[in-house]
Amino acid sequence: MSPFLSAIGGPNGVFAAALVAAAFVLIGLIGTALLIARASRARSVEAARQAARGQEIEARMVELARIQADTAGRIHMLGEALGGRQAELSRMLAERLDAVTHRVGQSMEATTRHTVESLRNLYERLAVIDNAQKNLTDLSSQVTSLREVLANKQARGAFGQGRMEAIVRDGLPKGAFEFQFTLSNRTRPDCAVFLPGDPRPIVIDAKFPLEAITAFRGAATEEDRKQAAHRLRQDVLRHVGDIAERYLIPGETQEIALMFVPSESVYAELHDGFDDVIQKAYRSQVVLVSPSLLMLAIQVMQQISKDARMREAAQEIRTEVGHLMGDVDRLRERVLKLQQHFGQATEDVAQVLISADKITKRGGRIEALEFEDTEPLRDARVIPAPNGRKLEAGE
Repeated sequence: MSPFLSAIGGPNGVFAAALVAAAFVLIGLIGTALLIARASRARSVEAARQAARGQEIEARMVELARIQADTAGRIHMLGEALGGRQAELSRMLAERLDAVTHRVGQSMEATTRHTVESLRNLYERLAVIDNAQKNLTDLSSQVTSLREVLANKQARGAFGQGRMEAIVRDGLPKGAFEFQFTLSNRTRPDCAVFLPGDPRPIVIDAKFPLEAITAFRGAATEEDRKQAAHRLRQDVLRHVGDIAERYLIPGETQEIALMFVPSESVYAELHDGFDDVIQKAYRSQVVLVSPSLLMLAIQVMQQISKDARMREAAQEIRTEVGHLMGDVDRLRERVLKLQQHFGQATEDVAQVLISADKITKRGGRIEALEFEDTEPLRDARVIPAPNGRKLEAGE
Protein backbone atom coordinates (compact mmCIF):
# COMPACT_ATOMS: atom_id res chain seq x y z
CA MET A 1 0.00 0.00 0.00
CA SER A 2 1.20 3.44 -0.83
CA PRO A 3 2.27 5.86 1.85
CA PHE A 4 -0.52 8.22 0.92
CA LEU A 5 -3.20 5.58 1.34
CA SER A 6 -1.57 4.38 4.51
CA ALA A 7 -1.56 7.86 5.86
CA ILE A 8 -5.24 8.23 5.12
CA GLY A 9 -6.03 4.97 6.69
CA GLY A 10 -3.82 5.70 9.68
CA PRO A 11 -4.49 7.69 12.77
CA ASN A 12 -3.82 10.84 10.98
CA GLY A 13 -6.22 9.97 8.17
CA VAL A 14 -8.82 12.50 9.12
CA PHE A 15 -6.31 15.28 9.13
CA ALA A 16 -4.95 14.19 5.80
CA ALA A 17 -8.43 14.02 4.33
CA ALA A 18 -9.08 17.47 5.57
CA LEU A 19 -5.90 18.65 3.93
CA VAL A 20 -6.94 17.06 0.67
CA ALA A 21 -10.35 18.62 0.89
CA ALA A 22 -8.80 21.96 1.63
CA ALA A 23 -6.51 21.52 -1.30
CA PHE A 24 -9.44 20.74 -3.56
CA VAL A 25 -11.32 23.75 -2.24
CA LEU A 26 -8.26 25.94 -2.77
CA ILE A 27 -7.92 24.66 -6.32
CA GLY A 28 -11.61 25.34 -6.91
CA LEU A 29 -11.24 28.87 -5.50
CA ILE A 30 -8.23 29.51 -7.71
CA GLY A 31 -10.09 28.27 -10.77
CA THR A 32 -13.09 30.41 -9.85
CA ALA A 33 -10.82 33.43 -9.41
CA LEU A 34 -9.25 32.74 -12.77
CA LEU A 35 -12.67 32.47 -14.37
CA ILE A 36 -13.77 35.76 -12.74
CA ALA A 37 -10.58 37.48 -13.86
CA ARG A 38 -11.00 36.21 -17.41
CA ALA A 39 -14.64 37.38 -17.43
CA SER A 40 -13.56 40.77 -16.07
CA ARG A 41 -10.95 41.13 -18.82
CA ALA A 42 -13.57 40.14 -21.39
CA ARG A 43 -15.96 42.75 -19.98
CA SER A 44 -13.15 45.34 -20.05
CA VAL A 45 -12.34 44.52 -23.67
CA GLU A 46 -16.03 44.66 -24.54
CA ALA A 47 -16.39 47.96 -22.71
CA ALA A 48 -13.36 49.31 -24.57
CA ARG A 49 -14.88 48.10 -27.81
CA GLN A 50 -18.21 49.72 -26.90
CA ALA A 51 -16.38 52.95 -26.00
CA ALA A 52 -14.42 52.93 -29.28
CA ARG A 53 -17.61 52.19 -31.18
CA GLY A 54 -19.36 55.01 -29.31
CA GLN A 55 -16.51 57.37 -30.15
CA GLU A 56 -16.66 56.30 -33.78
CA ILE A 57 -20.43 56.79 -33.83
CA GLU A 58 -19.98 60.17 -32.16
CA ALA A 59 -17.30 61.13 -34.72
CA ARG A 60 -19.60 60.01 -37.51
CA MET A 61 -22.44 62.02 -35.97
CA VAL A 62 -20.12 65.07 -35.80
CA GLU A 63 -19.09 64.52 -39.44
CA LEU A 64 -22.73 64.12 -40.42
CA ALA A 65 -23.56 67.32 -38.53
CA ARG A 66 -20.69 69.09 -40.30
CA ILE A 67 -21.79 67.74 -43.67
CA GLN A 68 -25.36 68.73 -42.86
CA ALA A 69 -24.22 72.24 -41.91
CA ASP A 70 -22.05 72.45 -45.06
CA THR A 71 -24.96 71.20 -47.14
CA ALA A 72 -27.27 73.71 -45.50
CA GLY A 73 -24.74 76.50 -46.23
CA ARG A 74 -24.39 75.40 -49.82
CA ILE A 75 -28.16 75.15 -50.19
CA HIS A 76 -28.42 78.65 -48.73
CA MET A 77 -25.74 79.94 -51.11
CA LEU A 78 -27.42 78.14 -54.00
CA GLY A 79 -30.72 79.71 -53.00
CA GLU A 80 -29.11 83.14 -52.87
CA ALA A 81 -27.42 82.52 -56.22
CA LEU A 82 -30.69 81.32 -57.72
CA GLY A 83 -32.40 84.36 -56.26
CA GLY A 84 -29.73 86.63 -57.75
CA ARG A 85 -29.95 84.83 -61.08
CA GLN A 86 -33.73 85.09 -61.01
CA ALA A 87 -33.51 88.80 -60.23
CA GLU A 88 -30.90 89.26 -62.98
CA LEU A 89 -33.06 87.25 -65.38
CA SER A 90 -36.07 89.35 -64.45
CA ARG A 91 -34.05 92.51 -64.99
CA MET A 92 -32.72 91.26 -68.33
CA LEU A 93 -36.19 90.21 -69.43
CA ALA A 94 -37.51 93.61 -68.42
CA GLU A 95 -34.70 95.34 -70.32
CA ARG A 96 -35.20 93.12 -73.37
CA LEU A 97 -38.94 93.70 -73.20
CA ASP A 98 -38.37 97.44 -72.95
CA ALA A 99 -35.90 97.30 -75.84
CA VAL A 100 -38.29 95.21 -77.96
CA THR A 101 -41.12 97.58 -77.08
CA HIS A 102 -38.93 100.54 -78.00
CA ARG A 103 -37.87 98.91 -81.26
CA VAL A 104 -41.44 97.98 -82.10
CA GLY A 105 -42.46 101.55 -81.36
CA GLN A 106 -39.65 102.89 -83.53
CA SER A 107 -40.48 100.38 -86.27
CA MET A 108 -44.14 101.35 -86.16
CA GLU A 109 -43.18 105.01 -86.18
CA ALA A 110 -40.78 104.45 -89.07
CA THR A 111 -43.39 102.37 -90.91
CA THR A 112 -45.95 105.09 -90.38
CA ARG A 113 -43.51 107.74 -91.52
CA HIS A 114 -42.52 105.62 -94.53
CA THR A 115 -46.18 105.02 -95.36
CA VAL A 116 -46.92 108.73 -95.13
CA GLU A 117 -43.87 109.46 -97.25
CA SER A 118 -44.87 106.79 -99.75
CA LEU A 119 -48.36 108.24 -99.98
CA ARG A 120 -46.90 111.69 -100.44
CA ASN A 121 -44.58 110.35 -103.14
CA LEU A 122 -47.54 108.59 -104.70
CA TYR A 123 -49.49 111.84 -104.76
CA GLU A 124 -46.46 113.58 -106.23
CA ARG A 125 -46.09 110.87 -108.85
CA LEU A 126 -49.76 111.10 -109.67
CA ALA A 127 -49.25 114.82 -110.10
CA VAL A 128 -46.21 114.08 -112.27
CA ILE A 129 -48.27 111.63 -114.29
CA ASP A 130 -50.92 114.29 -114.78
CA ASN A 131 -48.24 116.72 -115.89
CA ALA A 132 -46.75 114.02 -118.14
CA GLN A 133 -50.15 113.46 -119.68
CA LYS A 134 -50.40 117.17 -120.32
CA ASN A 135 -46.87 117.10 -121.70
CA LEU A 136 -47.81 114.20 -123.97
CA THR A 137 -50.69 116.24 -125.30
CA ASP A 138 -48.35 119.17 -125.83
CA LEU A 139 -45.76 116.84 -127.35
CA SER A 140 -48.31 115.51 -129.79
CA SER A 141 -48.97 119.01 -130.95
CA GLN A 142 -45.23 119.67 -131.07
CA VAL A 143 -44.66 116.49 -133.12
CA THR A 144 -47.28 117.71 -135.52
CA SER A 145 -45.51 121.05 -135.71
CA LEU A 146 -42.14 119.22 -136.07
CA ARG A 147 -43.58 117.26 -138.96
CA GLU A 148 -44.64 120.53 -140.51
CA VAL A 149 -41.16 121.92 -139.88
CA LEU A 150 -39.48 118.90 -141.45
CA ALA A 151 -41.77 119.19 -144.43
CA ASN A 152 -40.09 122.52 -145.23
CA LYS A 153 -36.66 122.12 -146.83
CA GLN A 154 -35.20 125.25 -145.31
CA ALA A 155 -36.54 124.42 -141.83
CA ARG A 156 -35.30 120.85 -142.22
CA GLY A 157 -31.84 122.09 -143.15
CA ALA A 158 -31.82 124.40 -140.13
CA PHE A 159 -32.82 121.45 -137.91
CA GLY A 160 -29.92 119.30 -139.16
CA GLN A 161 -27.46 122.17 -138.90
CA GLY A 162 -28.60 122.98 -135.35
CA ARG A 163 -28.11 119.40 -134.22
CA MET A 164 -24.68 119.26 -135.83
CA GLU A 165 -23.66 122.54 -134.20
CA ALA A 166 -24.75 121.24 -130.77
CA ILE A 167 -22.59 118.11 -131.18
CA VAL A 168 -19.56 120.13 -132.30
CA ARG A 169 -19.90 122.72 -129.51
CA ASP A 170 -20.17 119.99 -126.86
CA GLY A 171 -17.08 118.14 -128.08
CA LEU A 172 -14.56 120.74 -129.21
CA PRO A 173 -13.10 123.84 -127.53
CA LYS A 174 -13.59 127.31 -128.89
CA GLY A 175 -11.22 128.18 -131.70
CA ALA A 176 -11.09 124.60 -132.98
CA PHE A 177 -14.15 125.04 -135.23
CA GLU A 178 -16.05 127.70 -137.15
CA PHE A 179 -19.57 127.62 -138.50
CA GLN A 180 -20.35 128.98 -141.97
CA PHE A 181 -16.64 129.20 -142.73
CA THR A 182 -15.92 130.88 -146.09
CA LEU A 183 -13.59 129.02 -148.44
CA SER A 184 -11.53 130.47 -151.26
CA ASN A 185 -14.23 129.58 -153.84
CA ARG A 186 -16.78 131.67 -151.88
CA THR A 187 -18.61 128.58 -150.63
CA ARG A 188 -19.66 128.34 -147.01
CA PRO A 189 -19.95 124.81 -145.50
CA ASP A 190 -21.98 124.34 -142.34
CA CYS A 191 -18.89 123.70 -140.20
CA ALA A 192 -15.11 123.63 -140.53
CA VAL A 193 -13.02 121.88 -137.89
CA PHE A 194 -9.35 122.84 -137.56
CA LEU A 195 -6.81 120.28 -136.34
CA PRO A 196 -3.65 121.47 -134.56
CA GLY A 197 -0.58 121.73 -136.74
CA ASP A 198 -2.60 121.67 -139.98
CA PRO A 199 -4.26 124.79 -141.44
CA ARG A 200 -6.56 122.69 -143.63
CA PRO A 201 -10.00 122.29 -142.06
CA ILE A 202 -12.26 119.26 -142.11
CA VAL A 203 -15.54 120.21 -143.74
CA ILE A 204 -18.84 119.04 -142.24
CA ASP A 205 -22.12 119.66 -144.06
CA ALA A 206 -25.58 118.59 -142.90
CA LYS A 207 -28.00 116.98 -145.38
CA PHE A 208 -31.42 115.48 -144.62
CA PRO A 209 -33.02 113.53 -147.54
CA LEU A 210 -36.31 113.20 -145.66
CA GLU A 211 -38.68 113.30 -148.63
CA ALA A 212 -36.90 110.51 -150.49
CA ILE A 213 -36.59 108.26 -147.43
CA THR A 214 -40.25 108.91 -146.50
CA ALA A 215 -41.34 107.95 -150.00
CA PHE A 216 -39.14 104.84 -149.84
CA ARG A 217 -40.61 103.76 -146.53
CA GLY A 218 -44.17 104.49 -147.59
CA ALA A 219 -43.98 102.63 -150.91
CA ALA A 220 -46.95 100.29 -151.20
CA THR A 221 -45.87 98.21 -154.19
CA GLU A 222 -42.58 96.85 -155.39
CA GLU A 223 -42.59 99.22 -158.35
CA ASP A 224 -43.12 102.22 -156.10
CA ARG A 225 -40.37 100.95 -153.85
CA LYS A 226 -37.93 100.71 -156.76
CA GLN A 227 -38.80 104.22 -157.92
CA ALA A 228 -38.42 105.56 -154.36
CA ALA A 229 -35.06 103.78 -153.98
CA HIS A 230 -33.88 105.28 -157.29
CA ARG A 231 -34.96 108.73 -156.13
CA LEU A 232 -33.21 108.23 -152.77
CA ARG A 233 -30.00 107.20 -154.51
CA GLN A 234 -30.14 110.24 -156.76
CA ASP A 235 -30.79 112.64 -153.89
CA VAL A 236 -28.00 111.26 -151.70
CA LEU A 237 -25.49 111.10 -154.55
CA ARG A 238 -26.44 114.65 -155.57
CA HIS A 239 -25.67 115.81 -152.02
CA VAL A 240 -22.42 113.87 -152.08
CA GLY A 241 -21.46 115.41 -155.43
CA ASP A 242 -22.24 118.91 -154.20
CA ILE A 243 -20.05 118.42 -151.10
CA ALA A 244 -17.17 116.91 -153.08
CA GLU A 245 -17.33 119.60 -155.75
CA ARG A 246 -17.81 122.64 -153.54
CA TYR A 247 -15.99 121.85 -150.28
CA LEU A 248 -13.04 119.60 -151.24
CA ILE A 249 -10.35 122.00 -152.41
CA PRO A 250 -6.86 120.48 -152.82
CA GLY A 251 -4.31 122.15 -150.56
CA GLU A 252 -6.98 124.17 -148.74
CA THR A 253 -9.21 121.57 -147.09
CA GLN A 254 -8.67 118.04 -145.90
CA GLU A 255 -9.00 115.25 -148.42
CA ILE A 256 -12.14 113.88 -146.74
CA ALA A 257 -15.39 115.69 -145.95
CA LEU A 258 -18.22 114.59 -143.66
CA MET A 259 -21.87 114.52 -144.68
CA PHE A 260 -23.97 114.68 -141.52
CA VAL A 261 -27.32 112.85 -141.61
CA PRO A 262 -29.21 114.08 -138.51
CA SER A 263 -31.26 110.90 -138.07
CA GLU A 264 -29.99 107.52 -136.88
CA SER A 265 -32.86 105.69 -138.58
CA VAL A 266 -32.23 107.40 -141.92
CA TYR A 267 -28.51 106.62 -141.68
CA ALA A 268 -29.27 103.00 -140.77
CA GLU A 269 -31.64 102.73 -143.74
CA LEU A 270 -28.98 104.09 -146.09
CA HIS A 271 -26.21 101.93 -144.61
CA ASP A 272 -28.24 98.71 -144.70
CA GLY A 273 -30.11 99.06 -148.00
CA PHE A 274 -27.92 101.31 -150.11
CA ASP A 275 -24.37 100.06 -149.74
CA ASP A 276 -23.58 101.14 -153.30
CA VAL A 277 -24.35 104.75 -152.34
CA ILE A 278 -22.05 104.50 -149.29
CA GLN A 279 -19.24 103.10 -151.48
CA LYS A 280 -19.68 105.78 -154.17
CA ALA A 281 -19.63 108.48 -151.50
CA TYR A 282 -16.46 106.99 -150.01
CA ARG A 283 -14.81 106.95 -153.45
CA SER A 284 -15.80 110.61 -153.77
CA GLN A 285 -13.98 111.17 -150.43
CA VAL A 286 -17.24 111.97 -148.63
CA VAL A 287 -18.12 109.98 -145.50
CA LEU A 288 -21.71 109.77 -144.30
CA VAL A 289 -22.03 110.05 -140.52
CA SER A 290 -24.97 109.78 -138.13
CA PRO A 291 -25.20 111.79 -134.88
CA SER A 292 -23.44 109.01 -132.92
CA LEU A 293 -20.68 108.66 -135.52
CA LEU A 294 -20.22 112.43 -135.62
CA MET A 295 -19.85 112.47 -131.83
CA LEU A 296 -17.24 109.70 -132.13
CA ALA A 297 -15.38 111.64 -134.83
CA ILE A 298 -15.50 114.80 -132.70
CA GLN A 299 -14.08 112.85 -129.74
CA VAL A 300 -11.25 111.58 -131.96
CA MET A 301 -10.55 115.15 -133.08
CA GLN A 302 -10.60 116.28 -129.47
CA GLN A 303 -8.07 113.59 -128.56
CA ILE A 304 -5.89 114.65 -131.48
CA SER A 305 -5.99 118.23 -130.18
CA LYS A 306 -5.03 117.03 -126.70
CA ASP A 307 -2.14 115.01 -128.11
CA ALA A 308 -0.96 118.03 -130.08
CA ARG A 309 -1.08 120.22 -127.00
CA MET A 310 0.82 117.52 -125.13
CA ARG A 311 3.50 117.48 -127.81
CA GLU A 312 3.71 121.26 -127.70
CA ALA A 313 4.15 121.12 -123.96
CA ALA A 314 6.63 118.21 -124.12
CA GLN A 315 9.67 120.43 -123.46
CA GLU A 316 7.98 122.04 -120.49
CA ILE A 317 6.96 118.60 -119.26
CA ARG A 318 10.55 117.36 -119.58
CA THR A 319 11.77 120.41 -117.64
CA GLU A 320 9.22 119.80 -114.92
CA VAL A 321 10.16 116.11 -114.87
CA GLY A 322 13.80 117.10 -114.45
CA HIS A 323 12.86 119.33 -111.53
CA LEU A 324 10.79 116.50 -110.16
CA MET A 325 13.74 114.07 -110.42
CA GLY A 326 15.94 116.61 -108.63
CA ASP A 327 13.36 116.87 -105.86
CA VAL A 328 13.24 113.06 -105.67
CA ASP A 329 17.05 112.89 -105.38
CA ARG A 330 17.04 115.48 -102.60
CA LEU A 331 14.25 113.58 -100.89
CA ARG A 332 16.29 110.36 -101.13
CA GLU A 333 19.36 112.04 -99.62
CA ARG A 334 17.29 113.45 -96.78
CA VAL A 335 15.68 110.05 -96.18
CA LEU A 336 19.15 108.46 -96.02
CA LYS A 337 20.24 111.09 -93.50
CA LEU A 338 17.09 110.48 -91.53
CA GLN A 339 17.82 106.73 -91.66
CA GLN A 340 21.32 107.38 -90.27
CA HIS A 341 19.82 109.48 -87.47
CA PHE A 342 17.36 106.70 -86.72
CA GLY A 343 20.20 104.14 -86.65
CA GLN A 344 22.27 106.30 -84.27
CA ALA A 345 19.22 106.85 -82.08
CA THR A 346 18.55 103.10 -82.05
CA GLU A 347 22.15 102.41 -80.99
CA ASP A 348 21.94 105.06 -78.24
CA VAL A 349 18.68 103.56 -76.98
CA ALA A 350 20.32 100.10 -76.92
CA GLN A 351 23.24 101.50 -74.84
CA VAL A 352 20.77 103.16 -72.46
CA LEU A 353 18.90 99.86 -72.07
CA ILE A 354 22.20 98.06 -71.30
CA SER A 355 23.01 100.65 -68.62
CA ALA A 356 19.50 100.32 -67.20
CA ASP A 357 19.87 96.51 -67.03
CA LYS A 358 23.20 96.84 -65.21
CA ILE A 359 21.73 99.35 -62.75
CA THR A 360 18.85 96.94 -62.11
CA LYS A 361 21.27 94.06 -61.47
CA ARG A 362 23.39 96.15 -59.12
CA GLY A 363 20.29 97.29 -57.26
CA GLY A 364 19.32 93.63 -56.82
CA ARG A 365 22.77 92.78 -55.46
CA ILE A 366 22.65 95.71 -53.05
CA GLU A 367 19.22 94.60 -51.87
CA ALA A 368 20.58 91.07 -51.32
CA LEU A 369 23.71 92.45 -49.56
CA GLU A 370 25.96 91.04 -52.27
CA PHE A 371 28.67 93.63 -52.48
CA GLU A 372 31.14 91.45 -54.40
CA ASP A 373 31.57 92.66 -57.95
CA THR A 374 30.75 89.58 -60.04
CA GLU A 375 30.12 91.38 -63.36
CA PRO A 376 32.66 94.18 -63.89
CA LEU A 377 31.92 96.65 -66.63
CA ARG A 378 34.13 96.40 -69.67
CA ASP A 379 35.54 99.88 -70.13
CA ALA A 380 34.97 101.10 -66.57
CA ARG A 381 37.57 103.06 -64.66
CA VAL A 382 38.59 101.59 -61.29
CA ILE A 383 38.37 104.15 -58.45
CA PRO A 384 39.75 103.31 -54.98
CA ALA A 385 37.07 103.53 -52.31
CA PRO A 386 37.71 104.84 -48.78
CA ASN A 387 37.15 101.40 -47.27
CA GLY A 388 39.70 99.81 -49.58
CA ARG A 389 37.11 98.21 -51.91
CA LYS A 390 37.50 99.02 -55.58
CA LEU A 391 34.58 100.88 -57.13
CA GLU A 392 33.96 101.05 -60.88
CA ALA A 393 33.09 104.29 -62.58
CA GLY A 394 29.74 102.80 -63.50
CA GLU A 395 28.85 102.44 -59.82
